[in-house]
Parts: sequence; C-alpha cells; structure tokens
Amino acid sequence: MTTYRDRTEAGQDLAERLTDLADRPDVVVLALVRGGVPVARVIADRLHAPLDVLVVRKLGVPWAPEVAFGALGPGGVQVLNDMVAGRISENDRAQVRRREQAELDRREQRYRAGRPPLDLTGRTALIVDDGLATGATARAAVQVARQLGAARVVVAVPVGSPPAYEMLAATADTVVSSQLPPDFAAVGAYYDDIHEVSDDEVTHALTATA
Repeated sequence: MTTYRDRTEAGQDLAERLTDLADRPDVVVLALVRGGVPVARVIADRLHAPLDVLVVRKLGVPWAPEVAFGALGPGGVQVLNDMVAGRISENDRAQVRRREQAELDRREQRYRAGRPPLDLTGRTALIVDDGLATGATARAAVQVARQLGAARVVVAVPVGSPPAYEMLAATADTVVSSQLPPDFAAVGAYYDDIHEVSDDEVTHALTATA
C-alpha cells in the first residue's frame, strides 16, 4: 500500500498512467469538487489539457454520511444505490436530496461564474477524483458527462475500492486507478494530508490552468 503525501503527489503518480491522453485536443480534465481538484490540476498540467469542474453531490445515509445511497449531478441527474436507498425512509431521502441539491446549486453558481456551461460534445471527458469509495459520485459524473455529449468517458483516481472499480468499469469507457487495495477502508487512509479543499483552492486551480 502506498500512502501519498498529499493530493498533488497523488496527481503526479496518476498522471504517469494517463500519458496516452497527453497533447490531445479532444481531452478535457473534469475535477470532481472539491477533493478531486488538486489531483486534476496536476494531471491537466501534465497532459497539456484544459481543466474544468464537474459538480456532483453524494447523497449520504443520515446516520452514516460517508456511506452513499446515491448522488446528484447538474441537469437533474440522480443515481441511486438501490441496496442502500431501500433501507432509508422516503422522508429521510428527500431531506438529504434537498440539502445536497442546494449545495450543488451554490457550487455551480460559484465555480461557473462568468464561464459557460460545460459542453462536452465530441470530447474525451477525463473525470478525476482523489479516491473511489462507493463509486456513487463518479457514476453520476459519468452519466452527466454523457448527457453533455462526451464521446468517451475516462475515470481516473489514485486509489479505489475493487467493488467500486468494477461497478464503474461497466459504466465508463475506461477506469484508471493507481491502487486497488483488497482491504480498502477509506480514501483518507491513503493520504498523510487529506484536508478539506476550500472554495478558494478550487477557484485558484481553475484560474491557474485557464
């Protein structure tokens, strides 16, 4: 098992596995906010590709927020994990959806301020996050990218759980992960520094790679 110093180091490691996408005019790197942004910035720089963000919100189980029963994305996209969602009352699910939709709308407004909506028509969408636990958020991101016209969708993460990887492999065109530990516990276990990425960090990353 490899532990990364921070998300920047994880991005450097992951970029080495994505060199086939370098210097291609059809590729756009899409960071899942907020944790995927520092990883994606390194990859975008290494591949000489534009960086943008894809806002997707995980729907967490009320008594265990780190466990996802689904996810939301722009344009009304919703993905549910039926096995988990079936254990939660409709009222509880609705409360979580309302809260996460409000945060999704806030982030979309802040991060897309002054920039047009994503148009991925004919593009290769390279979706990057800092790790893959349940895969619900990344699965929603894949669906969003396809609805926005992406011709090909690649998901790339420094570390992921094998079940989530297999689930995504059936949804995305390609899934790339530097590590797939059989005893995967949580994304944070593979980073020395896994601080919460701020809105300012996201804005800076987008400006720095514009």
